[in-house]
Amino acid sequence: MGEDDSILTATIEGDIAGSRLDKALAGLWPSLSRERVKALILDGQVTEGNTPVRDPARKVEAGQNYRLSVPEAAPAEAIAQDIPLSVTYEDKDLIVIDKPAGMVVHPAAGNFDGTLVNALLHHCAGQLSGIGGVARPGIVHRIDKDTSGLLVIAKNDATHEGLAKQFKDHSISRRYRAITAGHPRPLSGTVDTWIGRSDRDRKKMAVQNEGRGKHAVTHYRTIETLHKATLVECRLETGRTHQVRVHMAHIGHPLLGDPAYGARKGRGPSDKKLGTIIRDLAFQRQALHAASLGFIHPISGERLEFEAPLPDDMQQLLSQLRLSGG
Repeated sequence: MGEDDSILTATIEGDIAGSRLDKALAGLWPSLSRERVKALILDGQVTEGNTPVRDPARKVEAGQNYRLSVPEAAPAEAIAQDIPLSVTYEDKDLIVIDKPAGMVVHPAAGNFDGTLVNALLHHCAGQLSGIGGVARPGIVHRIDKDTSGLLVIAKNDATHEGLAKQFKDHSISRRYRAITAGHPRPLSGTVDTWIGRSDRDRKKMAVQNEGRGKHAVTHYRTIETLHKATLVECRLETGRTHQVRVHMAHIGHPLLGDPAYGARKGRGPSDKKLGTIIRDLAFQRQALHAASLGFIHPISGERLEFEAPLPDDMQQLLSQLRLSGG
């Protein structure tokens, strides 16, 4: 197998004879996912001799020589911006970021710049081999704008596909640190529900009857009892939108500072001292941090585990709650 810029060549060996063309070529060129190879075949970019081969399901034979032309990745629509990033880990295939609270992950209406994607396009310039043919970072999962913590992002198609598979089969390890109102009883447990769009407010999620929305499972445990509050760890078995926020509110212990799932609109925390602490610190986001992330590196096969300490604003909130007594 040879490689020259965007031209790839390969000779079919006997051990893969009889395989589908798209599967065989994806195995020979691990930087390209099977879906990407299939799209290139359908686009006439794969030839045997000088003849384009447009059937991804074609069975390959030993000794056949294939040539694949990979067009230069089209530029992403989002613009690259020089925004500082806290990089926890990086290699040629992926990057792990400790995202600050207040940063949106992906450009959308109302947030076309200043996002994590804008920052990554600048940081990873020249390193992105094209996700689905576009030079963009592969966002496999997201955390809310006002949630801080760890995110893994793919730099190429094969890594993106491998990470997406792990998220789909729930083999990714994700643990959050949260500060909840009140003291959960029991001290540890599992919240197992269905989560879907709220009937009252389509911008919010809500616990639904079985079969409505998506199945969601959160395992929580008490780490520290505080003044009218608790530091908890939440381990996600699934990854649904707003899952930790919805589940902790569902069991009667919403996250401190949560504008959507906390106290009723127009009302602060029921405990005056707790309310004073939050106001004095100007703590205006949900107290939630993606503290740990573990997965199998899709290319090397190595198990990777990462930890991110609590950001300053949550540390300050914890300190004040400790000073107030448990």
